Amino acid sequence: MEKLLIYVVTYNHENFIEKTLNRIDKKLFENYDTEILVNDDSSNDDTLKIIKDIKNNFKQNAKFTILSNPKNLGYGGNQKIGYFYSIKNNFDYVALLHGDGQYPPELLGELLDSIKKNNSKAIFGSRMMNKFGALKGGMPLYKFIGNKILTYLQNKILASNLSEFHSGYRLYDVKALKEIPFYLNSNDFSFDTEIIIQFLISKYKISEISIPTFYGKEISYVNGLYYAYRIIIESLKAYIQKYGIFYEKKYDLKKNEVNYVFKKDFLSTHSISLKKIKENSLILDIGCNQGDLIEYLVENKNCKVVGIDKNEISVTSKIKEYISCDLNEQLPNLDYNSFDYVLFLDVIEHLNDPEDFLKRLYEKISSNEKVEILISTPNISFFIIRIMLLFGFFNYGKRGILDKTHTRLFTFQSFKKLIENSNFKIIKTTGVPAPFPLAVGDNFFGKTLINLNNLAIKIWRSLFSYQIFCQIKPNKSLDLLLKKAEEKIIKLD
Repeated sequence: MEKLLIYVVTYNHENFIEKTLNRIDKKLFENYDTEILVNDDSSNDDTLKIIKDIKNNFKQNAKFTILSNPKNLGYGGNQKIGYFYSIKNNFDYVALLHGDGQYPPELLGELLDSIKKNNSKAIFGSRMMNKFGALKGGMPLYKFIGNKILTYLQNKILASNLSEFHSGYRLYDVKALKEIPFYLNSNDFSFDTEIIIQFLISKYKISEISIPTFYGKEISYVNGLYYAYRIIIESLKAYIQKYGIFYEKKYDLKKNEVNYVFKKDFLSTHSISLKKIKENSLILDIGCNQGDLIEYLVENKNCKVVGIDKNEISVTSKIKEYISCDLNEQLPNLDYNSFDYVLFLDVIEHLNDPEDFLKRLYEKISSNEKVEILISTPNISFFIIRIMLLFGFFNYGKRGILDKTHTRLFTFQSFKKLIENSNFKIIKTTGVPAPFPLAVGDNFFGKTLINLNNLAIKIWRSLFSYQIFCQIKPNKSLDLLLKKAEEKIIKLD
C-alpha cells in the first residue's frame, strides 16, 4: 500500500483547523497508508491546544502526528519541515493542506488519482482553470487580477503553461522532492514559486486540476506588493542564470549540462582562431577540452594537432598525439620548435599561477621563431559585470565570465601586462562579443545581437568586449640572440 502524508501547515487557525481536518475524505485512510502531520508554526492563539484535542479524539485508521515550531519559521520554512519529514519517513506522496480550510480537503483523492494518471511529479489545485470561478468563490477582484497578471508574466519568463502559480494546494511525488534542494528556498511565501521553478528546471511534469475557491474570514499574512516583487525577481533570476550572469545554487538543477561549447558558427574565439590558422599546419592545443576544435582542424584544414588536457577527450582517433597532464604542475616534453601555432583558448583563467605557466611555456618555446600563440580569456570589465558590481553583485556560477572554476580574472590592461611580463610580445588584440546565439539561438536575433555587440566593441573595447583574444609571439631569448650574434661572426670570418 502506498504511503501518503497529509501535511497541514497552520498558524493562528483556532477557528478553522478542526473543520479543515474533518473535511478530509475518509476513503484516503482505507486506500493509502496515511499519516496526518499537523505543524503549528508557533501560533499565539489556541490552535495548538485544539489540535491536541483533535488528536485525542481522532478515530480514523491513520497515524496522527503533531509538531510545534519553537519559533515562527514562516510559510516556506514550515513547508521545509514537512517535506523533509516525508523524505525521512519514506512516503510516496506528500499533500500540502492549509489549516484555514481555504483549499478543499475533500479533493485530495482527486489530486492523487490525477498525479498517477498523468504520470506527474507534482499536481496543483488551480482556482483559475474555471474562468471566473475564483471571483464567484469570493476572491477579491484585486487578488484575481494580480494572480492573472503574475501567472502570465511567470509563464512567459519560465516558458511554462500553468493556469495558476499561486495556489497553495499541492501534492508532490516524494521521490522527486528528494532531488530538489527545497531547503535552499526562502522561508516566506515566495517558497511556492521557487519550488515550481525547481521542478520546471528539472523537467519534472506538473499537472493541475480545477478546484473551487473559498474565501471567508481567514487572515492573510501576505504583503501583496512585496510578494509580487519577490516572485518576479526569482523568476527572472532563474531565467538569466542560463546566460551565466547570475547564479543561484537552488536553480542549478540541469543534469548532464555541457558548460563549454565549440563556437565555430558565429564570431567567437574559436571562429577567429579557425580563420587565422593556415592549412596543413602543426598545432599544439593546450587545454583542448573534448577536442571539438581539433576535430574541425583535422577534417577541414588538414592540420596535425597535438592535444593537452587534464581529462580524457572524445576525438582521440583524429588527433596526432594526446597527452594527459595537469597544466598547473607541468608541461610535457615535446618538440616545441616544430609547431606553427599554439592554441591556448579560455584556459589561463583556470590556472592557479598563470605567471608561472607562461614562464614555463616561454622556456619551452622561445627558440621557435615561426610559432604564433592564440590566447583568450574572459574580460572582467565587461559592462554587465560592471553593472552587477554597481549593485553589489559578484556571483560565481557554472559558466560565463564568473565561472566558479576561474581562479584569475583579467582586464585588457592586466592581460597585456601579464603577457608582456612573461616575455611575449602582442601582435594583435581583439575584443570578442558575448556568445548570444548560445542564449537565444543561432538565428537572426542572435546574429543581430552579435553584430551590435561587435559594433559597440569598436566604440569602447574594454567596456563591451566579453572576451579578450590575443595573437602573441615569444620574444627572442638572450640565449638565442647570443647564438645568432655568434653565427653572424662565424659567417663574416
